[in-house]
Amino acid sequence: MLTFRDFITSFRKLEIDRSQPVIAHASLSAFGEVHGGADTILGALLSSFNTLVMPTFTYKTMVTPELGPADNAITYGSGVATNKLAEIFRHGMPADSLMGVLAESLRKHPNAHRTTHPILSFTGINAKRILGSQTIKEPLCCIETIKKGEGWVLLLGVDQTVNTSIHYAEGRAGRKQFVRWALTPKGVVFCPGFPGCSDGFEAVSSHLQDEIRRVEVGKAVIQAMPVVKLADTVDAMIKDNPLALLCEREDCERCNAVRASVSAQ
Repeated sequence: MLTFRDFITSFRKLEIDRSQPVIAHASLSAFGEVHGGADTILGALLSSFNTLVMPTFTYKTMVTPELGPADNAITYGSGVATNKLAEIFRHGMPADSLMGVLAESLRKHPNAHRTTHPILSFTGINAKRILGSQTIKEPLCCIETIKKGEGWVLLLGVDQTVNTSIHYAEGRAGRKQFVRWALTPKGVVFCPGFPGCSDGFEAVSSHLQDEIRRVEVGKAVIQAMPVVKLADTVDAMIKDNPLALLCEREDCERCNAVRASVSAQ
């Protein structure tokens, strides 16, 4: 059974300056049995790094309108049934289950603060400047602020397909982004800057071999990479091949929309 000490020791092996902010993505189940569960890992993170941020996205707030912008990787008018199940965003809304239990543990921490984006909120501790940089038009600007602070991405038992910083880097490289809509107490809100598919993101790992730091913990691996190097690598990959990092599923609406936008250039 893994303990608090095991995680503290592992984070220390990554040799990251504790003053540098980290954005983390995690799967508790990947590690096997952890004494104290998600709270143990969260405690170790907060003991190892001064500033911690995690995505606490809420996809259940999304609705599909009857009409909207063209080439938006969405079938307008298809949400007759699902729109009825959508929930109004509220500050205390739990993070989507896809975010993992660790993200939800951070959201519920008494010292945590959360942004108010109705779909793509972030939660952090000692991260006021980072969280304050997000806007409805620039939902991933938090990551740009982490980058400016020479921050790091931590992947705890997960791979690059959940790495939100790659979405940020894609957008900065000029890749097509999308528009979505969300329910809020003030009505339906137009949310630009919605990212594409992440199923092809693992391809970035081979381009970052010299930058990724790894340590094995229980049944899983913790990976760490500097956001600056990650963003620069993604930018170079897309400039070299505008279709880099797209998935291979023929029915992927977002990747197909990106391909179409590249062909139209």
